[in-house]
Amino acid sequence: MGGNAIDKPRLILLRHAKSDWDSGARSDFDRPLAERGRRDAPRMGQWLKKSDFVPKLILCSPALRTRETLAAVNDHLQVAEQNIVYEDAIYGASLGALRGLVEKRGKPGGALMLIGHNPGISELLGFLCATSPGSTAAGKIMTTATAAVLEFEHPELMAAAAAGELLSLMRPRELPEDF
Repeated sequence: MGGNAIDKPRLILLRHAKSDWDSGARSDFDRPLAERGRRDAPRMGQWLKKSDFVPKLILCSPALRTRETLAAVNDHLQVAEQNIVYEDAIYGASLGALRGLVEKRGKPGGALMLIGHNPGISELLGFLCATSPGSTAAGKIMTTATAAVLEFEHPELMAAAAAGELLSLMRPRELPEDF
């Protein structure tokens, strides 16, 4: 399914899973996952693994909900700790900041995963896609715990407008029941 015979660079965008707005967290940064998020994140990890969309490097926002999403997803992906980087710049990042991270970290011979927040993650997907990624009935692209997988001809194109081919866009609600 996700095999990459010619080893084109890939970018996996993952929005954090559903967070708990009623948790009593002191700040937005400290908001944990909600029950639905704790259920969806491991399912997305299982889908990514089964689809052979396993990154070589993960860049993750240090916010609690993104760290919890990463932990649940990585239970399935098994990316080594030394290949996980918590990037302060992802929290609240603009499209330009996210593009800069991808441009700096995107390499040939493997996939880069970025775990972040809206609106930046949706804006990045829309900017990079050669074709429209499509949205939900509510007009959203990257709902919570959604994964988008893009492939590029060359690493230097990983931050270029409309340079990515969308291989897959999976939302938790669209997963088969066996995930």
